[in-house]
Amino acid sequence: MALETTLATLLGMLCSRVYPDIAGDPLPPRPYITYQQVGGVAVNFLERAVVGKRNARVQINVWADTRLAASALAGQVEDAIKLCTDFQGEPLAAWVAVHEPDLRLYGTRQDFTIWSPA
Repeated sequence: MALETTLATLLGMLCSRVYPDIAGDPLPPRPYITYQQVGGVAVNFLERAVVGKRNARVQINVWADTRLAASALAGQVEDAIKLCTDFQGEPLAAWVAVHEPDLRLYGTRQDFTIWSPA
């Protein structure tokens, strides 16, 4: 199964609104989660063999009506990724709290490194 499909399914168990890249316009009801691949490690072998695993650096954003709600959901996301058995994922750092005052959004942003089958 492709990483995006697995990730969307995993996040969908935590929140019913999960979107790749952006949530859309108009913004959906909160809470919601967005995710985007923002790089990763390119693995190459000298013998030009096909690699059996792929790596992605994935940024996951959680948006909610309050700071407490955003942080609580972000903690669930981090735990779910670390415990997932379909891929090997770990946070690259703790989440960053973000706030969009014009939209009255509270959120978090966190990057993960995820190794998955090719």
